[in-house]
Amino acid sequence: MKPYEIEQKSFSIIRKELKEMGKELPERTAPVIMRCIHTSADFSYADTLAFSDGVIDTAIDLLRNGATVVTDTNMALAGIRTGQLVGFGGKAVCFMADESVAKEAKERETTRAFVSMERAAELAGPVVFAIGNAPTALLSLHEMVQKGSYRPAMVIGVSVGFVNVKSAKEIIMGDGIPYIVNRGRKGGSNIAAAIINALLGMAL
Repeated sequence: MKPYEIEQKSFSIIRKELKEMGKELPERTAPVIMRCIHTSADFSYADTLAFSDGVIDTAIDLLRNGATVVTDTNMALAGIRTGQLVGFGGKAVCFMADESVAKEAKERETTRAFVSMERAAELAGPVVFAIGNAPTALLSLHEMVQKGSYRPAMVIGVSVGFVNVKSAKEIIMGDGIPYIVNRGRKGGSNIAAAIINALLGMAL
């Protein structure tokens, strides 16, 4: 089978199994949920992904108008279809590996993810944050929103892990920012990239 045939077959299987489970996905958010299931083979995303009102249309508008996507891992960055972003006049960046970020984080006794979000807040234009690993990245964004120093255009919060993960996601959902969040412990860089790619596909 050719690559696109494998993907089409996979999505066909996902739709069939969802139907067998009695799950009917909302039409507007289905492409994102389906892509997450396809990426992870985990059908729980059909129940745990949360979307703020109108976030799909907001995301499409942001991407079509050249928004910058900021990730909290280079793995997520590598998984994003950057060619499609560039086609819209946008780009994807990650500050986690910057030496100056590591130095500042050490001096302040905080995480690189926390400092990376502060660096991202200095970017010109609207920014879509795709957070798939560090809950401290979400807490950094929350702190800036609460202080009134910065407001993200949109946040994808799919951090994975056991410490502060669930609470960080719930906190960011209460900040009035357009969001796509996976409730609970599950997520990951691959899921963050999958959501961006699903939104890019919809934008196209």
